Amino acid sequence: MNEPRQGMDAEVAAAASVAAGGPSMIGTAPTRSAYAIALSSVAALGGFLFGFDSGVINGTVDALSQAFGTRTATTGFAVASVLLGCAGGAFVAGTVADRHGRRPMMLLNALLFLVSAVATGLAGSAGFFIASRLVGGVAIGAASVLAPMYIAEVAPSHLRGRLASLQQMAIVLGLFGAFLSNDVIARVAGGAGATFWLGVPAWRWMFWMEAVPAVAFLAGVLLIPESPRFLVAQGRRNEALGVFARIGDDAPELVRQVEQSLQSEHRPRLSDVTVPGTHRLARVVWIGVGLAVFQQLVGINIIFYYGEVLWKSAGATEQWALRINLLTGLVNILATLPAIALIDRAGRKPLLLVGSAGMAVTLAAMALVFATAGMGADGRPLLGRAAAVTALTAANLYIIAFAVSWGPVMWVLLGEMFPNQMRGAALAVSGASNWVANFAVTVTFLPLLSAVGLSGAYALYAMAATLSLPFVWLTVRETRGKALEQM
Repeated sequence: MNEPRQGMDAEVAAAASVAAGGPSMIGTAPTRSAYAIALSSVAALGGFLFGFDSGVINGTVDALSQAFGTRTATTGFAVASVLLGCAGGAFVAGTVADRHGRRPMMLLNALLFLVSAVATGLAGSAGFFIASRLVGGVAIGAASVLAPMYIAEVAPSHLRGRLASLQQMAIVLGLFGAFLSNDVIARVAGGAGATFWLGVPAWRWMFWMEAVPAVAFLAGVLLIPESPRFLVAQGRRNEALGVFARIGDDAPELVRQVEQSLQSEHRPRLSDVTVPGTHRLARVVWIGVGLAVFQQLVGINIIFYYGEVLWKSAGATEQWALRINLLTGLVNILATLPAIALIDRAGRKPLLLVGSAGMAVTLAAMALVFATAGMGADGRPLLGRAAAVTALTAANLYIIAFAVSWGPVMWVLLGEMFPNQMRGAALAVSGASNWVANFAVTVTFLPLLSAVGLSGAYALYAMAATLSLPFVWLTVRETRGKALEQM
């Protein structure tokens, strides 16, 4: 009775030896966990670049307007143009990764980040700048899909929530890294538009700094294996056994479960997201789209993209606005740590509900502060000391509410909630929806600021946060502790 099992064990050992590059032990549970963490960390470097590229524009907005002589609407589009590329990158990455693999797409992703970083800093016109940002946007959008996809597919189910949350931690670290880099360069140069090293304006160096993590990401992806679930889908069973043997307890059983979940007459394709025989999106895909859109409608990225402009509008100087950006970035990092600790214990749905309630209250508080503020001759609100402290406190509590809930949980759910057959395609649709919503919120902020002021803008975001509560309560199902093949 033990012979088949012994044969499977021998097959696993051989496959693990191949995956490791030679004869080796499969490893103990701590070793396997460490290996899964290492793989997830490399994939999360794409998230760091996602955050850095998203946040680097913050602190350069006024300098860009002066350098290219653009007006408010054009400057807003220059800031938001990256998001159009994000939508395209997110939509394409999932389906292409289903065809060619997660690892080749991540390699291409790293190259796009590097090209965008160099080209954006070299831009001599608004048109070239926007084109360069679009390339970076494609890379960000692809990273937003590929990282949660890869991490979900290599992480053991009991660690998946925490490892998938590494993506959000990497994003906020990237944002903070961009804020810190911008602040240091602006402080040394004397302003974002001032001359810095080699006689080049400081804002160009702010973009060039992204080349460093882009090279690190490229090197890291070269060292990791392909996703084992993609290998199974491609019929590369022995390679999948080798990877699963290094990250799981029962590699043959894992391979068997994946093979069963993929039983179909065709390989994964974009049309898998629809109800069979119709052109309607499957309900689970609509829920994914809803999660992706609500994450942006609450206005979180306004603080990260337009933080300098926002705090200047509240009466802060450029230096103080950049320092407040650093504070919000640090708060974002620290608040993500409880999310990583809680997501596999408390679950995904409870965190989303708590976050929605917290964001609704804090956004409403900010709207109230700015609605009752006086107005200066330059059209900016006049905040007294107490009102300024209240606004800053509410803004940071809002960031905490987002960072412990919708920030990491949305990406975790998108990486795990879809069946294997449709994961790439469903992530493509949901990820693209997230970036389209991000673009809509970002490109309308400056005109909205002119039309209804900060109070009106925050009131709209508070309404979105309020509406997200019944959406989560009625549609989202808990996925904590379930294997991907159970989805």
